[in-house]
Amino acid sequence: MDMKKRIHLELRNRTPSDVHELVLDNCRSNEGKMEGITEEFENLELLSLINVGLMSVSNIPKLPKLKKLELSDNRISGGLEVLAERLVNLTHLNLSGNKFKDISTLEPLKKLPQLKSLDLFNCEVTNLADYRESIFKLLPQLTYLDGYDIEDHEASDSDGEGDGVDDDEGEEGESEEEDFEEEEDDDDEEVTAGVEDDDDDSEESGEVHPQTSS
Repeated sequence: MDMKKRIHLELRNRTPSDVHELVLDNCRSNEGKMEGITEEFENLELLSLINVGLMSVSNIPKLPKLKKLELSDNRISGGLEVLAERLVNLTHLNLSGNKFKDISTLEPLKKLPQLKSLDLFNCEVTNLADYRESIFKLLPQLTYLDGYDIEDHEASDSDGEGDGVDDDEGEEGESEEEDFEEEEDDDDEEVTAGVEDDDDDSEESGEVHPQTSS
């Protein structure tokens, strides 16, 4: 199915401005370019074009609200300048399985200030020496490269989409619960110790005051 027909089906009698997510995976592009995606998709936040035979992103329209762009398993080798010009709020970009060979071809991504996650799995550029260090140096705004941060910590599920705040809060909540449990344990120990002291006092008082025979 070609891209235009797929878009028509995905709309389901909606207008383009009503669409927030558009998934066109595995359909056919027109001579390696996008078609049917226009600036009318002004509220689009996710666009997925996996394995559609793309060779260029030159005709992607301005999509000011787009945050996540999936372009894996295509034949793109450069021309990323247009993404920086037209997708100013992009935070997640997946270029895995494309034809990027040199770090320099990724330099235009410096102009995407909100970009926090970039995937380049199965691109030749990943075979370069110091690949990760070079990318993080080139793109200091990045948090995750191929699913890991600069210290090789894996991205959490929520960090695929969010900022990981929920995870931190969860850890804090757990630590607070642990502290509370420890305090309860301490209180129990004090009570137990108090009971033992009372028993000792009773035994001592029994020895000091022996029973008198009748």
